[in-house]
Amino acid sequence: MNNEQLKIIAMNVWVYGLLLLLTIVGILLTPTVGFYFFLRYGWDTPRVIRHIIWLYGKGWLAIISPFVSFERQGLDDADVPDNCIFVINHLSFFDTYFMGALPQSDITFAVRSWPFKMFWYRLFMQLANYLEVEDSSWQQTLIKGNSVLKQGGAVLFFPEGHRSRSGKIQRFYSGAFHLALQSGCPVVPLCITGTDQLLPPDRRSLRPATVMLKILPVVEVKDYQHEGGHRQLRKDVKAMMVKELEQMLAGDSEGR
Repeated sequence: MNNEQLKIIAMNVWVYGLLLLLTIVGILLTPTVGFYFFLRYGWDTPRVIRHIIWLYGKGWLAIISPFVSFERQGLDDADVPDNCIFVINHLSFFDTYFMGALPQSDITFAVRSWPFKMFWYRLFMQLANYLEVEDSSWQQTLIKGNSVLKQGGAVLFFPEGHRSRSGKIQRFYSGAFHLALQSGCPVVPLCITGTDQLLPPDRRSLRPATVMLKILPVVEVKDYQHEGGHRQLRKDVKAMMVKELEQMLAGDSEGR
């Protein structure tokens, strides 16, 4: 067994072990911590749980730091609107965990139904009012998404719907862009690279990786308020992300 294999074994024992511990401790502490946030800030239950999930993401970033080089680039914290719709490319199960690097915690994820089947996460996602887009009608998703945005929060979509197996951006669905136009909230594109090296689809073993998350410029929607505007918005945002990902991957290759 060589050094690289030993490193991979050590990484999986470390990361999965501490992630399990973080999950158990987080579940046990949630009532106490949640009550504190309720008293301190007056947040309702969904807002409290979303903040706790965000802190859980920050714990993930600390756990993986010995084996994963992570960097966030792009807009500064002050330039990222609290009230917006995030759209991000999808490469790995662990993409969502890196959202702890975003500057705000009040983010409602729009996800497919299968994550709700994991019993250790299901209750938290339900309490956080996450949008289960696969088993809900579009009208239900729209109503819940608008409710979050009207309260000043953000909604995050994976517009591809599925993890990419090639690393390239796939076809975008229109839900996020319909919601943006209806709510009038801006779109903030996010690009992530490296998580497909960390844990791609169909693999359970983690590998050391370099992960980068980039926050692209805010896209205002006022110029898209016309017939078929959601399609043009979808096209323009996707083009931005494709171009940025090509540059990020090219820079990563040169760095190696």
